[in-house]
Amino acid sequence: MKNTVYSMFAQAVAAYGERVAIMENDRKMSFNEFSDLVDIVAESFPQGIKSVGIVMTRRIEMIASIFAVLKCGAMYIPAEPNFPAGRIAFMMSEANVDFILTDKAFEGKVKGFPVVLADCSVCGIKKPSGNSIDRSSAVDPAYVLYTSGTTGRPKGVCVTNRNVCHYVRAFANEFRPRPDDIMLQYSVCSFDIFVEEVFASILNGVALAIPSDDDREDVHCLMGFIQRHGVTMLSGFPYLLAEMNRLAEIPRSLRLLISGGDILRGAYVNNLLDKASVYNTYGPSETTVCASYFRCTADNVLPDGTYPIGMAVEGAKIVVADANGVEVPQGETGEICIYGNGVSLGYIGGRDEENKAFVKSNDGNVMYRSGDLAYVLPDGNIAFLRRKDSQIMIYGKRVEISEVESQLYKCTGVEQAVVRAFADEDGLAYMTAYIVSSDARIKVSEIKRELADNLASFMIPEFIVKMPTIPLNDNGKPDTAKLPVVMKAGALCRK
Repeated sequence: MKNTVYSMFAQAVAAYGERVAIMENDRKMSFNEFSDLVDIVAESFPQGIKSVGIVMTRRIEMIASIFAVLKCGAMYIPAEPNFPAGRIAFMMSEANVDFILTDKAFEGKVKGFPVVLADCSVCGIKKPSGNSIDRSSAVDPAYVLYTSGTTGRPKGVCVTNRNVCHYVRAFANEFRPRPDDIMLQYSVCSFDIFVEEVFASILNGVALAIPSDDDREDVHCLMGFIQRHGVTMLSGFPYLLAEMNRLAEIPRSLRLLISGGDILRGAYVNNLLDKASVYNTYGPSETTVCASYFRCTADNVLPDGTYPIGMAVEGAKIVVADANGVEVPQGETGEICIYGNGVSLGYIGGRDEENKAFVKSNDGNVMYRSGDLAYVLPDGNIAFLRRKDSQIMIYGKRVEISEVESQLYKCTGVEQAVVRAFADEDGLAYMTAYIVSSDARIKVSEIKRELADNLASFMIPEFIVKMPTIPLNDNGKPDTAKLPVVMKAGALCRK
């Protein structure tokens, strides 16, 4: 086997042809039917493509388009349609896309790029010609996911087919997918959880269920969708599990709940532990979805109320190391360093400074220095502590505070800006921006509007405080301890 996403998909089609592969509320497709759709989309592409942007509504055609891009030996660059046009333009330019596959409703968001309208290009075609050839290879990039960057611009993590196949196998090794399993496709396309939902399900012979926007309206609507379609596997941020934790019941079909993207607290899942298997996971985008798993029980919550992140997945190795990359003794704080088949190619766009996080050892292996601090527990599991730098998690997505500050300085009337991260009453992060302006009439609404041109909504500070000056310490740096704290109630506390 070629060790590519498409070759694994072809194997699944051969093995499970008539079994349901993907579904929405009003339609289902078998593996054979879905494979035909993939080929129809692939045959609509020009020859020799290397990089394709995906800006589409979440639906079956979007998933088929991604598989089609991979079959052609190209990589896909996903962007949510609600991203600012400036951010989409930066991503697609840096990734040098051949064209952007999109829906007619979003043409205005992708001006200046060659565009293929997803529906129009395959309209009326019922069967593929059979001329589509699998051009993928294991070392080819499969996708580029953009995360917040330290230089004031987002950075694109380049993940190969081999990396994705590694994770699909690691998922199967831990969670043992069954013929009757159905995975919920809840995450947005630009986040790692999407990769887990789509590839770890379909490539393992598991059906994928895509809820509508109405189904995603709130947790009750989502549970209704899960109930109707018999969904058995759900992967999401801790906050989704926390909402489910407050319900009197969850659908009985659910057997596996996976938390990722942020710290999981015992209080978020204490009522779910006897209803399904609950896992905490950890892994930067740079190491392909998850690098570690931990099975949660009522007895293994840490004294600080959080769950450990567990041990390395199959095919990976995690070391908690000092500044020189040397493993620290058990119980001592160090940086999480990850080896193995999930370590990606790094960042595109000639980011030599940022790519220093990928360290090649004398034996040819590559280690990724995560920037996350942790320690090893007596039983060998790893306990996450915090970020080493200014990077934080907002709604499960990484945000580099320096990027937010950089964009604030571009706003009209802003002379100085400092951004601080805080935790609300539920322990979830939010940002407050402190600005100095000579314009007495400066408006919060105008600042946020300007930020929205280049920052995703979750990257815009919730609170903006106008200051006469930014207090400085003896070293001439902002004295953040002297900045006022805008307190915020937790979402769970308000309900």
